[in-house]
Amino acid sequence: MAQNPMRDDPTPPPALARTSAARIAVNVDGVAHLDEVEPRLLLVHYLRDRLGRTGTPIGCDTGNCGACTVDLDGMSVKSCQVLAVQADGRRVTTIQGLAGPDGAWHPLQRAFHEQHALQCGYCTPGMIMAARDLLKDNPDPTPEEVRDALEGNLCRCTGYQNIVRAVLAAAAELRREGAPEPRGKAAGAPRASGQEAPA
Repeated sequence: MAQNPMRDDPTPPPALARTSAARIAVNVDGVAHLDEVEPRLLLVHYLRDRLGRTGTPIGCDTGNCGACTVDLDGMSVKSCQVLAVQADGRRVTTIQGLAGPDGAWHPLQRAFHEQHALQCGYCTPGMIMAARDLLKDNPDPTPEEVRDALEGNLCRCTGYQNIVRAVLAAAAELRREGAPEPRGKAAGAPRASGQEAPA
């Protein structure tokens, strides 16, 4: 009886072969990183598991809840819908990167706290990042415009009233300050294997 050459071949089929790593250079919250990642690794998992940026929660992994929203080169994105390799050569800002160099809260972070715009807090990072995106383009939004801008972000605890109130309060504070928004730490020299540059 003839042997089946496919069965005796120890080489795995191409679809099962190990995927090679891709090199990326990405700036996260003002810190440059050089790393190797699997091409299929989601940005949210890279941020949390490799870089320890756990302020960006994993809510659904399907792009439905918006909890994992981050800023990618000035645009609000759901990081569970972006591959880490798509962030190569780009700048990512997470909720942890909004505070000033001295650790002072961003006006949106402060307003969410002061206006009681959270209960469990799980959706809060994504809400703040989406609101930040709105306020960059529209510094004086109406309540309806705030609701429209946040429609891709789900909160299962609140009725959204305090969230809208917080965004409007932060918008008013940012207009009063008239100063550029705090951007986090200054960029440092890139480090290999996801290591941060010293502060």
